[in-house]
Amino acid sequence: MTEPRTDKLTLVAFMQASNVSVFSGSWRYPSSAADYLDLRYYQRIARTLEDGKFDLMFFDDRLAMPSIYGNSPDEAILRGARPIKLDLTAILGAMAAATDHLGLGATYSTTYYEPFHVARTFATLDHLSRGRAAWNVVTSVNDAEARNFSVDAHTEHDRRYDRADEFIDVVSKLWDSWEDDAIIDNRADAVFADPDKVHELGHKGEFFSVQGPLTVPRTPQGRPVIIQAGQSGRGREFAGKWADLIFTSAPSQALAQAHYTDQKATIAAEGRDPDNVRILPMVYVITGETEDIARQKEAIFLNELVHPQASLALLSEVTNYDFSGHSLDDEITDELVDNISGIRGLVQGVKKHLGDQPMTLRVLANHRATLLQGPRFVGTGEQIAEQMADWFQSRSCDGFVIAATHFPGAFEDFTRLVVPVLQDRGLMRTDYTGNTLRENLGLERPANHFTTPAGADDATAEPLPEAVGV
Repeated sequence: MTEPRTDKLTLVAFMQASNVSVFSGSWRYPSSAADYLDLRYYQRIARTLEDGKFDLMFFDDRLAMPSIYGNSPDEAILRGARPIKLDLTAILGAMAAATDHLGLGATYSTTYYEPFHVARTFATLDHLSRGRAAWNVVTSVNDAEARNFSVDAHTEHDRRYDRADEFIDVVSKLWDSWEDDAIIDNRADAVFADPDKVHELGHKGEFFSVQGPLTVPRTPQGRPVIIQAGQSGRGREFAGKWADLIFTSAPSQALAQAHYTDQKATIAAEGRDPDNVRILPMVYVITGETEDIARQKEAIFLNELVHPQASLALLSEVTNYDFSGHSLDDEITDELVDNISGIRGLVQGVKKHLGDQPMTLRVLANHRATLLQGPRFVGTGEQIAEQMADWFQSRSCDGFVIAATHFPGAFEDFTRLVVPVLQDRGLMRTDYTGNTLRENLGLERPANHFTTPAGADDATAEPLPEAVGV
């Protein structure tokens, strides 16, 4: 019998710096806000999430328009299928200024960026937000992104993870290159910092050569929180080794529970404590004051807002496969799956969900671009809280990534109707308990690579520093 849980749900808001949410038809919903090119739009959403005591808002990202379908971005532009992707640096800064407790996460690629740049960006954000930064580690997904970075084709799947392993190792050491008490700030004797406590890396590896040290002191969290969402076998291994939060995508509770058990075992096999890693499936929540109101909303989202070509454009983007030569009723064969070099876990997850049923392009596209990709919780606040409680208590997850049907209304509805019920049931905090994102998540502050004795556990907790300037 499963022991009752005493911890709290982790709640993450899935954001896009775009004209749409993760749901590709959201821009067509009558109450969707259209000022997504204005910083105040993102600040309003952030304040709503902080009022709802969310742990984190994180931004998905791509480095190209969806242009694999038909070798052109035209359909994405025409149908509003995520043709806009703003740079996240300025947005994250505005979020930090507008909130006090909400975690702030962003997607940065290990395939097309460099370790020093990423390490400095997130260390700076962690300082300026007083310890609320999180990095969603991705290897990018398609050839369109490659062509924006002077490369003809996207690197092969497992090779991308080889690079990502070295990348995150270098970034972690850069974050540790300043010891917590390196800054002395002795103005009388003109001694700013202790050179013996600021370390060069001298890293020369297969993919990177990085001297260091970082130009940003060690941060309030020690290292920003690491997010990963790999669904394939290699992606799960990578997440098990590095991630603090693991985002998953499972169309059913049975698949989510199986993934949860498998991923926790993978984390343990890496020598880490599975209880220090939070596994969070992406879910859609459609709520209303009555079940009828919620079902009416669901019908609109499912049946009226997503254009088929938008679905295909986004499906081609994430799989790095051009589906323009296929009919919607073509079956997705094992041979076709072998030709997918993007997010394989998406296709594999849908295939498991369908069981012996044939998987057509229409079915796969619907799972990607409508409300079928993850589980869908529909109903009143009480009904949705009941479903979430069942998933949580059965150890199908440690919380949820809430994917909005539209901005900002989906988060406003959730905060108004669902959060109070979760709080009344003791499943969710009524206020923030820590100063940093790690503290609010119940995660340990990592030990410094340069000061941890040889053979010691690198995840050993450290007290928060009291050094001047840190």
